[in-house]
Amino acid sequence: MATTTPSGVRDGDAGEAGRTPMTHRQIMEALSGLMLGMFVAILSSTIVSNALPEIITDLGGGQSAYTWVVTASLLAMTATTPLWGKLADLFSKKLLVQLSLVVYVVGSVVAGLSQSSGMLIACRVVQGIGVGGLSALAQIVMAAMISPRERGRYSGYLGAVFAVATVGGPLLGGVITDTDWLGWRWCFYVGVPFAVIALIVLQKTLRLPVVRREVKVDWSGAALISAAVSLLLIWVTFAGDKYDWMSWQTAVMVGGSVVLGALFVAVESRAAEPIIPLRLFRNRTITLASLASLFVGVAMFAGTVFFSQYFQLARDKSPTMSGVMTIPMIVGLFVSSTVSGQVITKTGRWKAWLVSGGVLVTAGLGLLGTIRYDTAYWHVALFMAVLGLGIGMMMQNLVLCTQNQVAPRDLGAASSVVTFFRSLGGAVGVSALGAVMGNKVTEYVKEGLAALGPKGAALGSGGTGGGGIPDLDKLPAPVRPVMESAYGHAVGDVFLYSAPFALLALLVTLFIREVALKNATH
Repeated sequence: MATTTPSGVRDGDAGEAGRTPMTHRQIMEALSGLMLGMFVAILSSTIVSNALPEIITDLGGGQSAYTWVVTASLLAMTATTPLWGKLADLFSKKLLVQLSLVVYVVGSVVAGLSQSSGMLIACRVVQGIGVGGLSALAQIVMAAMISPRERGRYSGYLGAVFAVATVGGPLLGGVITDTDWLGWRWCFYVGVPFAVIALIVLQKTLRLPVVRREVKVDWSGAALISAAVSLLLIWVTFAGDKYDWMSWQTAVMVGGSVVLGALFVAVESRAAEPIIPLRLFRNRTITLASLASLFVGVAMFAGTVFFSQYFQLARDKSPTMSGVMTIPMIVGLFVSSTVSGQVITKTGRWKAWLVSGGVLVTAGLGLLGTIRYDTAYWHVALFMAVLGLGIGMMMQNLVLCTQNQVAPRDLGAASSVVTFFRSLGGAVGVSALGAVMGNKVTEYVKEGLAALGPKGAALGSGGTGGGGIPDLDKLPAPVRPVMESAYGHAVGDVFLYSAPFALLALLVTLFIREVALKNATH
């Protein structure tokens, strides 16, 4: 086994010139705190997924609150990712990673004390700001140390951490929620010790050179992009519920979002240190990878967020079992992410993995679109595994092919652009599909109750009045199968509506020109 990586892998302790190659052990030590930070970031997103039906019921929220608890974190993560990326080009990357961990810890502790769904949503925004930093900076710090060619291998490790946290989160969240002497609030507290350990490990192991230069942060650009994204998400969440899709509210919000976006572009074109350097988009690979990431985000987040509702409300499983039943998807993600990373490092070729991933994500979502509450579990497991394999091949490699195209001074901005578009796609997808799901459930419940005849009509909404999350154990016997069928069918529809976005991501990746990964960081 080789003890050193090829030349071009950079040692943070060495001078700017003539850095000695780092051994694999040194790189893993340097990345250990980073991967622990990534674990914390993913854990915060996934640990609440299986607890959410119970959390929202306990706090008196409905389907809209359920969607916003997920969306609020994604929104904050999306809006702040470009800012974190730009700051990484200007300040100490190590300090920024530690700062993002501290922000995450504060948000998590207060989230655990929430007394209403509104308070919880606000805390999730704070958590999302910290997670945005960790998500963007993990790729940036790795790129600052390791050449693109070797980076495939270590991107695979990050993908594996993603997979472990994704499966560990729902399982841990389910166990915590099902344990009487803990309760769902501990879903927010449990990540804090991991974050503290990550802070300590980062302080001891991560050493990167700090390039000192005059700093001018584009705060106007950051404010405009945040406002544009927020307004768009608010519209998507409430359209079709609080007001019609075709209404004056829609015109105002969409128009406002477009105007803010145009102002953002105008400001960025003049800014000395733009949040998103517009010149990056002159590079075809960066533009196409960003577009593909947008569509992958819709498919990836929307395709996974609603599994907890499917298993708990359509199949009547406990939060713990809900986590266990998603393992096939995570195994697929773990295997494809690790294997693709290793093979890319050996060959320097990545496009075949992107295209194959697009095919599998599209197929997986299309197959999941056929599920109902009584679909045999082995069918669902197989479909989830296909989806997981595809996501593992696409997620890290879209960032990798982008990093391969830019100069070191733009590494942070370019990496965060791809992450930004993936988060934006996820946030918009979850908001829109969450609204669709709420409407579909109501529609299918009405149909199911009508099919029961006069007795069904007398039972009213069956516990979903006002968009609430039903407690299956408290429903009348005739209504329960109607409710399970409604949630099973609605979740299947959500997956089906996600599939075209995955297909668009596949079509975009076909046009990305493959450039073999470089063996040097400069």
